[in-house]
Amino acid sequence: MFSSENNDNKYVNNFINDLLNQFNCDTESQTHNISTNNELSFDATVCSGNQQYEEAAEKKNSFLFDEVDDAVEAAVKAQKELVKCSLAKRAEIINAIREKIRENIPQLVRMELDETGYGRYEDKVAKHLLTINKTPGVEDIKPEVYTGDDGLTLIEKRAYGVACCVLPSTAPSCTPIHNGICMVAAGNSVVFSPHPGGKNTTYAVLELMNEAVREAGGPANIFVTTKEATIDKANEMMHHPKIDLLVATGGPGVVKAILSSGKKAIGAGPGNPPVFVDETADIPKAAKDIIAGNSFENCIQCNGEKECLVIDSIADLLIGEMQKNGAYLIKDMATIDKLTDLVTTDKGGVNRKYIGKDAKIILTDIGITVGDEIRTIIYEVPADHITVMEEYLMPLLPIVRVKNVDEGIEKAVIIEGRRRHSAVLHSRDVHTITEYAKAIQTTILVKNGPSFAGVGYGGEGYATMTIAGPTGEGLTRPKSFTRETRCALIKEFNVRSGTR
Repeated sequence: MFSSENNDNKYVNNFINDLLNQFNCDTESQTHNISTNNELSFDATVCSGNQQYEEAAEKKNSFLFDEVDDAVEAAVKAQKELVKCSLAKRAEIINAIREKIRENIPQLVRMELDETGYGRYEDKVAKHLLTINKTPGVEDIKPEVYTGDDGLTLIEKRAYGVACCVLPSTAPSCTPIHNGICMVAAGNSVVFSPHPGGKNTTYAVLELMNEAVREAGGPANIFVTTKEATIDKANEMMHHPKIDLLVATGGPGVVKAILSSGKKAIGAGPGNPPVFVDETADIPKAAKDIIAGNSFENCIQCNGEKECLVIDSIADLLIGEMQKNGAYLIKDMATIDKLTDLVTTDKGGVNRKYIGKDAKIILTDIGITVGDEIRTIIYEVPADHITVMEEYLMPLLPIVRVKNVDEGIEKAVIIEGRRRHSAVLHSRDVHTITEYAKAIQTTILVKNGPSFAGVGYGGEGYATMTIAGPTGEGLTRPKSFTRETRCALIKEFNVRSGTR
């Protein structure tokens, strides 16, 4: 994507300056910490295997263990120490994690891109900055207090204990960063289950996070994992008697697995977010926002726009504006069929070869040559087309024409498929916005903006990497990973009323 690593670092520093300005951060004090050498601060520049990490384990408190039992026991010990720490110490640990990751963003992004092959370099930089800047900390677990004639009641958010976090291949760095910050704030330690397709990136992140904890004076092994990233190890973690909380970010299979474990489970499953555009929308802005959201990270984000429904009378105008913003339009059905066959397996599944790949690469493989300015492939199909009804984690945007708002809302609900994840709408009609929101019932609903605004990137509110639609926690945050304790003091400590 870039001609050299020096260009990478130059680009990243400029990009980070812009993003930090958006987040109202002090760019002079933040960006000078971005490393410009070719090695990470931890001793691992090659991630083809685990030998480097195993050797490092002999010198430090290791976060990598051969056996699940040993990893869990280390996490149990760490959690007992963590929960003794003051909230101020937890905040100090979290700030150390944020800064340690900040110093290594270019290298982590390059590592993830090289290992997984998913997404876009500049978008991963943005995602890492979003994660470290807008994931909440200890401020999110404030208590609730009620006082009255009958005394005082205090509701505290307290730790679960040891959590097991199952990670996706689409975000093997940002997900453990987000989960880790939240868990420290909540007072939990974590046994991570990396995805085999992104395990080395995850190991690198966990090494950095543990290093940050040590430097901040926190307990060893708050974040641990196993040297093997396999389904068997993941299952063993999920069913371990000393694991108190399960958190899974991934596909329907892993969510089903944690929900059948008998433990407290928080599941972030797949989405298939429709975007609907009506005739009252700001069409040029809608087109720009939709292409930005769909092409971000080459649409590997589950909240990205996956298909577009548009009122027939404005469809041609919208398509024209999309083409001005980096979309390539395929017009003939034969080529659309060729594209569909390319990205779909013989058994009707998604061809994983093209997940997260640039639009240019996908088009090249169906005989179409385009430049780097093309970010998304658009084409018109019926509402029941397979690339509409199923989630393809690629920069594809099938377009479906509808006669009116009622048909658009009805079809959007069918396409979303009760996944309860995300949806987008471009409209300036308050009634349409209201009816769409009532009907779609998603965890995230973005109105008049790109999909990523719903997770705090260009939108208000905190950021998350685990969107728990299936289990109802929504955009997870530190308090999502706590349990409530209600303490009642009867007839005392109410100074507003009553007499003794």
